[in-house]
Amino acid sequence: MNVKQKTLASSFTIQGRGLHTGVDVTMNFLPAPINHGFKFKRIDLENQPIIEADVDLVIDTSRGTLLQKNGARIGTIEHALAALLGMDLDNVLIEVNNEEAPIIDGSSIYFVNAIEKAGIAEQEAEREYFVIKEKIEIYDEKSGSHIVALPDDDYRLNVTISFKSEVLNNQFATLNSIKDFKTEIASCRTFVFLRELEFLLNHNLVKGGDLENAIVIIDKDISQAELDRLADLFHHKHVEVKPQGILNNLELHFDNECARHKLLDVIGDLALCGKHIKGRIIASKPGHGPNTMFAKALKKSIVLAEESAPDYDPGKTPILDINQIKDLLPHRYPFLLVDKIIAKSDNEIIGIKNVTFNEQFFRGHFPNEPVMPGVLLVEAMAQTGGLLVLSQLEGKFSTYFVRIDNVKFRRKVVPGDTLIFKLNLVSPIRRGIANMKGITYVGGKIVAEGEFMAQIVKQNEIS
Repeated sequence: MNVKQKTLASSFTIQGRGLHTGVDVTMNFLPAPINHGFKFKRIDLENQPIIEADVDLVIDTSRGTLLQKNGARIGTIEHALAALLGMDLDNVLIEVNNEEAPIIDGSSIYFVNAIEKAGIAEQEAEREYFVIKEKIEIYDEKSGSHIVALPDDDYRLNVTISFKSEVLNNQFATLNSIKDFKTEIASCRTFVFLRELEFLLNHNLVKGGDLENAIVIIDKDISQAELDRLADLFHHKHVEVKPQGILNNLELHFDNECARHKLLDVIGDLALCGKHIKGRIIASKPGHGPNTMFAKALKKSIVLAEESAPDYDPGKTPILDINQIKDLLPHRYPFLLVDKIIAKSDNEIIGIKNVTFNEQFFRGHFPNEPVMPGVLLVEAMAQTGGLLVLSQLEGKFSTYFVRIDNVKFRRKVVPGDTLIFKLNLVSPIRRGIANMKGITYVGGKIVAEGEFMAQIVKQNEIS
């Protein structure tokens, strides 16, 4: 089942203080066009630079995830990104007037509620998932974190946390479907050990922290006088310790809220790989450092998957057979160069041609060393791309290629080869112009590629 991309139906605003910087910040979340992704715009800086939600822009993960591009920064973005992805969005522009996202209550629930109120709009383009097909794994020796991705038909997560603490030792959290993010994960707040708070203050961190935006865990003996002194540092009323070892200023939403919050962080950090995921993530002792390390591994796998040949099962019924292709394309022997279409979506098509020695062009190219002419490889890609466009239109149309760029030939095509053509729209069709990128494979190797611009023209009906 094809899923459409989604954006906000209307804009909304979130205001608050940055956890570490203490700065007052306003974030405006705006609808964005298809294939835009999640991007931050620093409207307080000259030229209002854009910072993409891209793992390659991560520069620090010590107390949150910090992105930087050309000197412009935005930090602690993981809770907002988790909300956007958890609420099934694809394209949002986030205007921000300072260098850190607001911490609010330390969870994603304020973002989620605002998204619900703003509404979600479906867009006219298909979502491209990163489908986990084989195990992807990292192990971080420094932290002891181990993260694995396995094949699954939904986005599911299992997270285990472990601390040397009698109060918070081992906890486990599971999200059986990303659809349950709002009810199971969004409200789960960040947590901190009391012994860390004064250290963080003394090192110019948590300037925007207070006892309302984190679960504060006490796992060592502390006097009430010391508690009062720390409360005064945060300008908070005096509090006491609950029997389970947390401060009495808030109630837990779940017994395993800390593990659930770590799962929330994993979702937010892995959003930086750039795609929605279909797979199961199993994370032991996750943190922003290991999470972003794993996001880089996912992004690398995404790039490899995009460059790899599509799966081809010769026995599977095609989407379009040769007779259906002839209904769409005007080409005929000896110039019809696509045998069948095996996959098609709104912006991608995959075609097949079986090359035999009986091809007419081998008579002269070349009699003693048959090689398929490169110009015909280009034509075959163009015909496949034409089928992508024409199959979506009602009535009689033709595609005329008006420009071809960056064509490369990487190896010879000879009799016996099976060509796999993959054509993708690189931008929406506008004013009758389609821009596509094409790649031709034999086996798992690229043999040719190029970029195509085609004009779509309606033909007069012939009675």
